[in-house]
Amino acid sequence: MGKQNKHSIIVFFFLVLVLMDMSQKDPCQKQACEIQKCLQANNYMESKCEAVIQELRRCCAQYPKGRSVVCSGFEKEDEERQKLKSASK
Repeated sequence: MGKQNKHSIIVFFFLVLVLMDMSQKDPCQKQACEIQKCLQANNYMESKCEAVIQELRRCCAQYPKGRSVVCSGFEKEDEERQKLKSASK
């Protein structure tokens, strides 16, 4: 995954956390918050937060598409990856 693509995902997670309706509990919200904490603690060096990003991916994999707002960035990334694979065939 490219550096800019990772940066876009991280920015997306921040926006989701800010805009998310906190009255509806997102099943992966805790993991998304952990990413935010990790990035802040590590001067936004994504490489230092790979483990917490993978934890969020594992959480997202447990729920159907659309169930978790914070997972929508990964879902969009996966859709784009599939489009690229289809186009290259």
